Amino acid sequence: MSVKSIAKNVSISPRKVGEVASLVRGRTVADALVILEHTPRASAIPVRKAIESAKANADHNHNYKPDSLVITEISITPGMRLKRFRPQARGSAASYIKRSSHIRVIVDGEVRKPKSTKKTVDAKTSKPQKGKK
Repeated sequence: MSVKSIAKNVSISPRKVGEVASLVRGRTVADALVILEHTPRASAIPVRKAIESAKANADHNHNYKPDSLVITEISITPGMRLKRFRPQARGSAASYIKRSSHIRVIVDGEVRKPKSTKKTVDAKTSKPQKGKK
């Protein structure tokens, strides 16, 4: 079972984020975080946050070992586009588009063995002890 994380409406164009995402595609999470830490691009920060979120989801919600996680898929899709105008000469205006992107990270790894849930036994009554109120 794979675990995913999505960062929506990141205010960087999908083309710029896609270049950084291709650096870490198919790598282990630990390697990807080291690579992104040393990548001098602004889009490395939201990609790193999305990968860290997927790692935390896998560890906390699905009981995966954080050391064994591998990025199986990382996809960048275009998000909302905002049309803006910049003043030009002679009272005219030029339009430009502010692009955003969605970052979707899917990780997979090895599941931890569940901890055994032994009931505590009271020595006096040799019955399972209930929660104290």
